[in-house]
Amino acid sequence: MTPPEMHSLTLEVVESCLRTVAKTSLDNEKFFCDLDGEMGDADFGKTLADGFRAVLRQMDEGIDRSSIGTFLMKVGSTFAGSAGGTSGPMWGTAFLRAGINSKEKQTINLSDLVVMGRAAIAGVIARGNASQGDKTLLDALIPAVDKLEEYVRQTPEDLVSAVQAAASVAEDAIEGTRQWPAKRGRQSYAGDRTIGTLDPGIVAVAIMLRAVAVQLGTEPTH
Repeated sequence: MTPPEMHSLTLEVVESCLRTVAKTSLDNEKFFCDLDGEMGDADFGKTLADGFRAVLRQMDEGIDRSSIGTFLMKVGSTFAGSAGGTSGPMWGTAFLRAGINSKEKQTINLSDLVVMGRAAIAGVIARGNASQGDKTLLDALIPAVDKLEEYVRQTPEDLVSAVQAAASVAEDAIEGTRQWPAKRGRQSYAGDRTIGTLDPGIVAVAIMLRAVAVQLGTEPTH
């Protein structure tokens, strides 16, 4: 089925997508913890769920919706203040940086998404002191944003197909990084024993992106 043509995302759609991401986190809380438990602290799923539960409460209670940027900045600060471990600050910073780079915007197009994605990646790198190749969520996130940028150069109006393609490359990273050793976080302490295991951050990014891609494929066009 051909996805609907969508040129931009409104604040309403952005919020709806974020709710989808949050629901995906809550639905997979145990799964993400189990993945983390193979070589880590087994708390990754709970950490994400704690952050997204707080974000959902904030949205239901009346979050600032004056622009996409202010909305995402509030999401970021709420997440960072509610989720523990290293994931709280990293994911919170990602939302904050994306919000800073969409200030005052009422809609965002594919080019905007790339700018926001690059800013989010820079925030994660700074917070986590990680790089591409360390077997972290960056190994799903960076290729996904690279794929979005390809679409900006080729078919910038095809936002839905771009997100679907980004989800696919993030999914490829799940198995594509399995044989890598983890180099950051608690899992890195296990060294080469992490070879053959899946990184929970990569899995989470891939599953969340796919959920958003499916949602956008059924949204009314804008």
